[in-house]
Amino acid sequence: MSDARDELLALLRRDAYREGRFRLASGKESDFFIDCKRVMLTAEGHRRIGAVLCDAVAALAASAPVHAVAGVALGGCPLASAVSLTSSLRAVGPDGRGWNALYVRKEPKDHGTAKRVEGFSSAGPAVVLLEDVLTTGGSSLAAIGALRAEGFEVSRVIALVDRAEGAIAALAAAGVTAKALFHRGDFVR
Repeated sequence: MSDARDELLALLRRDAYREGRFRLASGKESDFFIDCKRVMLTAEGHRRIGAVLCDAVAALAASAPVHAVAGVALGGCPLASAVSLTSSLRAVGPDGRGWNALYVRKEPKDHGTAKRVEGFSSAGPAVVLLEDVLTTGGSSLAAIGALRAEGFEVSRVIALVDRAEGAIAALAAAGVTAKALFHRGDFVR
C-alpha cells in the first residue's frame, strides 16, 4: 500500500471508525459504523482523499474514458469535489482540465429546476460514481439510475470502504464494476 493510502487508512481508523449500536442507511443494524465525513470534511482528510481517489480514477481512465466524477448526497459529494479539485491541480482528466464533479440528490429538488443531478459535464457521458461506504449498494444503484436518466454512462463505482455486506455483488448484477480502497477487515478484527 502506498504511503498516501496508509496515511488515509490511519486517519479513517482513528477518526471515522466507531463501535456501538448503529442503524445504517440500508436500515440494517450494525455493531460498528464508519463515518467517513469525520475525515473527509477536514482539510487534511479532504486533501488526502482527493489524492488517493484521484489516483484510483486515473487508473480507471487509463483503460476507458472518464469524463466526470459523481457523488451521492451526502457522503459522496465531498469525494467528488476533492477528486475534481485534485485532478485540476494535477492537470489530468479530459484535455488535462480535470474531471468535473456531479452531485446526485436522493430526491429531486422541490423548487427551482427540480433537478436530481447537479453540476456540469460537457466533456462526455462516462461518469465514475464515488461513495464513502458501500453496504448493500442501494444508494449507489439509485444514484446510477438518476445519472443514467440524465444521459450519463455509469459502469464503475469507487468507494472508500466496503463493509462486505453485498454491495459489490448487487452492483455487479446491475452491470457495474465496483471497487473499494479499504475493506471491512481493515477496521474490524
